[in-house]
Amino acid sequence: MLEALVCPVTHSLLEYNSENQELISNKAGLAFPIRDGIPIMLVDAARTINKV
Repeated sequence: MLEALVCPVTHSLLEYNSENQELISNKAGLAFPIRDGIPIMLVDAARTINKV
């Protein structure tokens, strides 16, 4: 299912972080939470991450 999801900001692919239950958009510097197995793809719900 991950292949079907893209970042709502950059439309780039996402990486799954199983430890934090998040989908990571490195290009946008955002981490989108997964709650009860459902990815929350709202920018307001995402947390900012450090870009590498």
